[in-house]
Amino acid sequence: MARVIERNLRRFNEIVRGRIRKDLKRYVNHGEMLGRKGRETVSIPVPNIDIPHFQHGSKGSGGTGQGEGEVGQPIGSGQDEGDGTGIAGTEPGRHIREVEVSLDELAEILGDELELPNILPKGQDSIQSKKDKYNTISRTGPDSLRHFKRTYKQALKRQISSGTYNPDRPIIIPDREDERYRSWTSVPMPQANAAIIYIMDVSGSMTDEQKELVRIESFWIDTWLRSQYEGVQRRYVVHDAVAHEVDEDTFYRVRESGGTRISSAYEKAVSIISREFPAEEWNIYIFQFSDGDNWGEDSQESTQYLVENLLQVCNLFCYGQVRSPYGSGEFIKDLRKLEADFENLVLSEIDSKEGIYDSIKTFLGKGR
Repeated sequence: MARVIERNLRRFNEIVRGRIRKDLKRYVNHGEMLGRKGRETVSIPVPNIDIPHFQHGSKGSGGTGQGEGEVGQPIGSGQDEGDGTGIAGTEPGRHIREVEVSLDELAEILGDELELPNILPKGQDSIQSKKDKYNTISRTGPDSLRHFKRTYKQALKRQISSGTYNPDRPIIIPDREDERYRSWTSVPMPQANAAIIYIMDVSGSMTDEQKELVRIESFWIDTWLRSQYEGVQRRYVVHDAVAHEVDEDTFYRVRESGGTRISSAYEKAVSIISREFPAEEWNIYIFQFSDGDNWGEDSQESTQYLVENLLQVCNLFCYGQVRSPYGSGEFIKDLRKLEADFENLVLSEIDSKEGIYDSIKTFLGKGR
């Protein structure tokens, strides 16, 4: 019986994951998989998998049916689907079941469906560091690491087992075989070797709809990069005419207002990198989201600062421009002039939620 249950469960999981793969683009674009449970899983609504069966009506409610009939027409009571008003009905409805998938599984599905190449970390960051911990006991070692309690305990055990221990005159003299020493093991310590800096324009032209696009896309970017590195550090920058480093919750909830100076965000990103993530030790990713509206004189300063300070140190600099009814959308045109000279600069235009899926593939498809 246990084997049958295990086989059925495995088959059910395969069906569920097949459904997730089939509908992945819809899930990505509309954020239906964003209900995290703890740190390791997300809740995914999937339609029930119904086994065909007969359902009997109430006693005396009907007789034998004759005629052609229509596909989907109920048999028995003859009740049709209602509009939700009136007395309670007896017909079953369609329900949604939630299944849980780990973030690692989700990243694997995402990578397969988008055909994302695995990332090759640069430099020494792909190597785990090791730390020695004194957590074992050895029979050899220097006198400075002699474990006196263990040594005398071993000597006591030896004397008791050999019959030489005298409880009236408890003299315990360890010999060489009794000596025990503190020792160590080398424990691999995964390095937090990837730093992601998210930059979002929160000026007056960015609406809640645009920020929702950023939230959904950032979730999937996080999911993929977490699968490629042992550890990921994230920092968040918001800006209007002035940039601020904020926590994750503030990043997604801050209200929009003010003008726009993109260069202020770039300056803040450089400050964070200089303070916490030296380029020779970290794989640095920057994802910027804006509606492309910028104070006219600042655009040239921004692109120059980007070239001189950020593109030199980033594995990947991704700029996603969301469509806004108020933004000019001009900034991406300035960045397109740089594309040919910098392979680590990737640009994407996100007109609506339907564009998130393709934007993620554009950003992560180079495997940098």
